[in-house]
Amino acid sequence: MIILLFNSIHLIGQELPPIITYPPETYQADNQNWMLSQSTDKTIFIANNSGLLTFDGARFKLYDSPNRSVIRSVKVINDLVYTGCFMEFGYWKKNEFGQLVYHSLIPKLETPLIDDEQFWNILKVGDWVLFQSLDRIYSYNTLDGSFTIIDSETPRAQIFNVDNSVFFQKTNEGIFEIKNGNPISLTNDPILAENLVIAIYKKDQKLLFLLEKGGFYFLEEKGLRKWNIEADQELASIKLFSSIQLSDGSFALGSITNGVYHLDKTGKIINAINKEKGLYNNTVLSMFEDLDQNLWLGLDNGLSVINYNSPFKEYNDLKGKIGNVYAAKIFNGLLYIGTNQGLFYKEANTQHPFRLIAGTQGQVWGLVEQDGSLFCGHNNGTYMVKNTTAELICESTGTWNIKKIEGHDNLLLQGNYDGLNILEKVNGKWRPRNKLEGFNYSSRFFEFIDTYEIIVNNEYKGIYKLTVDPDFKTILKVQNDPADGFGSSLVLHDNSLYYTENSNQKILRYNYEQDGFETDTVLSKMFYIPNDNLNGILIPDPENKRLWGFSEKNIVYTTPGKFSNSPEVVKVPISTKFRRSIGISGFEHIAHLKDNTYLIGGSNGYTLLDLNKVKTKKHTIRISSVQKEFLNAPQEEIALNPGQELAYTENDLEFSFSSPNYDKYAEVTYQYKLEGLNDQWSSWITHPDISFENLSFGDYTFKVRSKIGDRMSENIASFPFVIQRPWYYSNIAITCYILAFILISFLIHKLYKSYYKRQNAKILKENTKKLKRKKLKAQSKIIEIKNEQLRQDIANKNRELAISTMSIIKKNEFLSMIRDQLKENGDHPKIKSVIRTINQNINNKDDWSFFEEAFKNADKDFLKKIKKIHPELTPNDLKLCAYLRLNLSSKEIAPLLNISVRSVEVKRYRLRKKMQLQHESGLTDYILNL
Repeated sequence: MIILLFNSIHLIGQELPPIITYPPETYQADNQNWMLSQSTDKTIFIANNSGLLTFDGARFKLYDSPNRSVIRSVKVINDLVYTGCFMEFGYWKKNEFGQLVYHSLIPKLETPLIDDEQFWNILKVGDWVLFQSLDRIYSYNTLDGSFTIIDSETPRAQIFNVDNSVFFQKTNEGIFEIKNGNPISLTNDPILAENLVIAIYKKDQKLLFLLEKGGFYFLEEKGLRKWNIEADQELASIKLFSSIQLSDGSFALGSITNGVYHLDKTGKIINAINKEKGLYNNTVLSMFEDLDQNLWLGLDNGLSVINYNSPFKEYNDLKGKIGNVYAAKIFNGLLYIGTNQGLFYKEANTQHPFRLIAGTQGQVWGLVEQDGSLFCGHNNGTYMVKNTTAELICESTGTWNIKKIEGHDNLLLQGNYDGLNILEKVNGKWRPRNKLEGFNYSSRFFEFIDTYEIIVNNEYKGIYKLTVDPDFKTILKVQNDPADGFGSSLVLHDNSLYYTENSNQKILRYNYEQDGFETDTVLSKMFYIPNDNLNGILIPDPENKRLWGFSEKNIVYTTPGKFSNSPEVVKVPISTKFRRSIGISGFEHIAHLKDNTYLIGGSNGYTLLDLNKVKTKKHTIRISSVQKEFLNAPQEEIALNPGQELAYTENDLEFSFSSPNYDKYAEVTYQYKLEGLNDQWSSWITHPDISFENLSFGDYTFKVRSKIGDRMSENIASFPFVIQRPWYYSNIAITCYILAFILISFLIHKLYKSYYKRQNAKILKENTKKLKRKKLKAQSKIIEIKNEQLRQDIANKNRELAISTMSIIKKNEFLSMIRDQLKENGDHPKIKSVIRTINQNINNKDDWSFFEEAFKNADKDFLKKIKKIHPELTPNDLKLCAYLRLNLSSKEIAPLLNISVRSVEVKRYRLRKKMQLQHESGLTDYILNL
């Protein structure tokens, strides 16, 4: 129990290689993965319960097994992928579309399979491919297609190739070696006969056997000898299922219940990784080391990849007890890390867990070694760290940094939230002495430019130049240059003072002679490049003369030039996800631990970077598939043979490509162009496919390349193709168009000729019509003149009518006046005779006849029209209507009718009644409007 507790503590907080996990939901297949292999183009092939699973670093693809059973084994040999499953084995080969097609080898067998036989293992030895079930080994000769069969009943199908010698285990019989196609007993030692052998290796020119129960045994001339190793105690408590010897000679052991154990060549546990440490599942069914020395684990549930060869190692704070790391320092054999939760420590270079130093809970900003002592800058103030304890020596809140003061060995300058403070060493102990009066701004970045001159950078306020008194009690002078942009830092590196302006993408160096900052073009070009600029602070490493920074895609650092005074720049590619995990921008931290190993603070623990393992890997890119896209229809594969000719309607295409990369910290980006559409390279993208729609006819070449970090792919993958002309642009169609054009031109000529003839005739006809119109117009003019004469005659007659009417009225009025005067003396007979004569003259019908004739000439249709409308009218009524038509008043009408005005009104009333006029309608208006 004590041993187990010790081991569990020993493994807590391990610094582990990066781990990538692929759950079933990601690769869209079943949980269990029984075997793995890899092709020369770095594609991974996985024997999965659902079928054959492939992964090219960009996408998973599943191929159903030939009989829908579980695929138990897979082995890539040259360009063929051999697989074994229930009652079936054979190989897969790519067709012209880049898709795998299965070819069974069962028909070549002369001996039938045993019932319920499953093939759990595949091994290549020379020209032979061996397929192993629990009952037999089928040896397939790839040259002549023949088979040999070896009986090999075993509880687990394990077959081992050690230096081209093939070994297998038989139940209760021990280990056999295949020689000349026959099994030869190698050893029947009870240990190997009664215990399941997981692996056979060669070490120190001896065969080394690994048992399921975890023990290693050498086969020597005198028999088996136990290899006693440091890991024996740990391995004795677990049950193994798989194992592999890695290319560096170390061993990886896969267990059933506790993940994978990594042992060095001496048998010492390097690390143990289980689900708690990052695996997706604790049962390791299979293991495979790929071409980049990554260890693939086929799990009982999912897949995991361990980047053993990575320059990075991770310390993941899975339980959240440490938090975001802001500072780290090795001091007196202890590794200290300062986080947002406090100050932690552990023994350096061990896998022991971190412990919190009592009293330091809260935000730690920095760890500084000065005068042989370790200071901790904390939100609470300044702590003096002594081994596993810490004493709060200064309560000025928010200590950012602490620096020594040249010429004053007993004084230290520290930056705080509210300015600068002085620490003084009294009787061997550091104590706060005073605050520098006259400056109250946060002083996270500060450096001396002279004994009594200090430069302070405040990101929001800008650069301050402070002059202090010789006693370091008061600030005598303050000069301020306002902030120009954001994302600034101030560092002293290689005796030069640098100031960064991330928003302006430049680094400035302090010119002591001119007392100001000026742009350093060399460093600016190193840290600010298009699409990958510095986006944090600069961090100096005075011990190794390196200057560090973080961009979105790289960890960047400079080193002294080997052949010149100019620095050299080195970039370590990182993924965007890792960059974001480093923590808050502007609070990045990288600390030198030992040799070329650095600690990088993160938001969930920290990461170790070993510069000795940083290598630029070559990589290639290939086009995986080309597909035709259709609206509301499935995609259709296109053969990958160059020069494919596509119909004009097949002009919506999707290109899929990949550059296999299984490094957690490296990110692949792609750039493409479609010559014939656009000869310029696209911007860099992360998704491994691109679509083009509605391409016109013509010749095209699709090209794609990839980049990991700053390293371009070794090749540019290309796919030339042709989109054919539509039928209406074909040569035959063009010929028809030309003939049609000639014919149409001829017809147009003929039509124009005919047209001009018709136009001439038309013009002639039009001229004739114009002459006729002119004649008609002249005749119309004559008629108009005659009409005008007639109208003039009518007007004259109207005037005559008016004059005659007025004459009659005047005559009658005059006669009436004379008659009235004569009536006054009317008794005389002669007077009566005159009165009779006057009355006769007033009622003279000739006057009416004259008036009627003149009226008819002026308005000849009126009397007929009104008689037609009102046939009941009498002649006297018509007379009255005629007078009213002339718009005469009752007073003017009375003399004409030789009656009184009252009698005229009565007549008018009766006339209205006959005409049945409404009350509101005027009689005169009615007659005038007829």
